[in-house]
Amino acid sequence: MNNTAEQLIATNKANLQALQALTTQAFAGIEKLVELNLAASRATLGDSFSHAQAVLGAKDAQELLALQSAVFKPFAEKSAAYVQHVQTIVTGSSAEFTKAVEAKTAEAQKAFSGVVENLAKNAPAGSETALAAFKSALTAGQNAVESAQTSAKKAVETAQSNFTAVATQTVDAVKKATKVA
Repeated sequence: MNNTAEQLIATNKANLQALQALTTQAFAGIEKLVELNLAASRATLGDSFSHAQAVLGAKDAQELLALQSAVFKPFAEKSAAYVQHVQTIVTGSSAEFTKAVEAKTAEAQKAFSGVVENLAKNAPAGSETALAAFKSALTAGQNAVESAQTSAKKAVETAQSNFTAVATQTVDAVKKATKVA
């Protein structure tokens, strides 16, 4: 029985370390998004002040209209680039996170199965039926987890596909709009 307790403690320690690693990985993705947003905000603010100064220095209405028309194209291009950067960060972070979660889930299932097998070896006589029912429930639970993982993976793939389609449409719309302007 002592061996089983040690296995459970070791498994819990490993799971805590895995949670720490996944949390660190999630924060890395969030940091990238924050950095991107700060850079984009800084650039937009600088561009806005530059444009405002140019507008204030306009000598006539025609120059003012030219300035207003000229500001749209760079803004549209920067917006499209921003969307592409966000897509890259989100796609990369979610792929790494999913891979790590799947690996840790497989490890945890293997460790838990080892604990169950150890319990089965040390189970008192006459508990075979209860143990068989427990193993059956465990197998059903593992199958449910695998099914949920598969469904979640498909949902993530669909969401990423939709995000890619929206980003592509945005970039195309920006290109068309800047050709017109």
